[in-house]
Amino acid sequence: MTAPWYAQRTLSNMQMTLADWLSYLESLHPKTIALGLDRVDKIRQRLNLSPDFPVIIVGGTNGKGSVCAMLESILHAAGYRVGCYTSPHLLHYNERVRIGKLEAGDEELCASFEKIEQARKLDPRLCGDDDCVEVPLTYFEFGTLAAMQLFIDHKVDVAILEVGLGGRLDAVNVFDADCAIVTSVDIDHTDYLGETIEEIAFEKAGIFRQGRVAIFADSVVPQAIADHAAKIGAKLWRRGHEFGFVSHPGQWDYYGKSGQRNALPIPALRGAFQLNNASAVLAALDALSACLPVSMEPVRRGLVEVSLAGRFQFVPGLPQLILDVAHNPHAARSLAQNIAALPPSPHTYAVFAMLKDKDMAGVVKVLNPYIDTWLVAGISAPRGASAEEMACVLKQAGVRGTVETFVDIAHAIAHACNVAGENDRIAAFGSFYTVAEVMTFRSLRVR
Repeated sequence: MTAPWYAQRTLSNMQMTLADWLSYLESLHPKTIALGLDRVDKIRQRLNLSPDFPVIIVGGTNGKGSVCAMLESILHAAGYRVGCYTSPHLLHYNERVRIGKLEAGDEELCASFEKIEQARKLDPRLCGDDDCVEVPLTYFEFGTLAAMQLFIDHKVDVAILEVGLGGRLDAVNVFDADCAIVTSVDIDHTDYLGETIEEIAFEKAGIFRQGRVAIFADSVVPQAIADHAAKIGAKLWRRGHEFGFVSHPGQWDYYGKSGQRNALPIPALRGAFQLNNASAVLAALDALSACLPVSMEPVRRGLVEVSLAGRFQFVPGLPQLILDVAHNPHAARSLAQNIAALPPSPHTYAVFAMLKDKDMAGVVKVLNPYIDTWLVAGISAPRGASAEEMACVLKQAGVRGTVETFVDIAHAIAHACNVAGENDRIAAFGSFYTVAEVMTFRSLRVR
């Protein structure tokens, strides 16, 4: 006797590895990015994914990962069971889904993917209404639903969700934020979000909710942020107004709606701009203090213990190697400021690779004064720019340093390590792909 369709599929999928699932997810939707909430909300309803714990949604052009990491570190130090969903990953998909600061295992990710797949492919033979149709989901939409399914299954105390792209039409926005944070707004993803700051700000403000706190972490608030918050009745907290910080040598003070937290340690994440992010984190804790109270000790511990790969990350050893996922002019300005604050080195090499739909010229212009030799490489991903395309951008920008091209990032970093002196500096930046490839190369080299 032949097993019914759903039993056959379940058996098949239970045998699938995480790599099999990820390959399958990439094939589900004709577009890598397809903004909109209808598809993901249909599956959310089918599975009744309605979290009964606070949800913090973090959006913004840059700084999202840092804010998520600090929130996770502090709340974990306070004894809460924290679910954290971020993207993209560097080396392993499991990095995207963490519970109690531990990455989700392959088996539980596969089991969660199976639940989403069963809901996605409801068979019309088992129900009689028009809602029983197969729903195409993108890779990110599928992963977002699976992450929330795991958070609910593990009964977390709080979930932190990082926006993938924009905000208003991003998959995480199918869940209501008890507190929403927008870290910054700058020009990026113009094909999807608009070409002006105000257009992009409107998309990012879409994660705000009526009657709930919406935090903006940058110093200049776009009008679209203020207007949207006012229109829907969100409680807008702005850095420098409702909350903020004062920096002192080796420490800093926070002030906000619930008072002050003084003599705080500098966050373990490098870069002066991290105080912007840290102050937004403490504002979020103020906003949720009724349901997630956090005392001073876990705030201090969380700031000291926080870590995040690929954000102005120093790799031990000589020559000095800095990894940064900076992939737009806004992030490049932060990287440039951080490099400028370091002690001078005789020669700085850039291992540089970007996606072709990014503002390569803008990034090059910002970092040009700090780079002596550009080692440019191609990215093999569909959106990756070739080494030749990047060399052309560098030539048109009139960079002061020399330019060398390499077939891939591994060859570029290998060359940098061979020619750089002990006192020289290597900065690898331009995309998550760039940092991931360099991390893989270093790992293989150490072994």
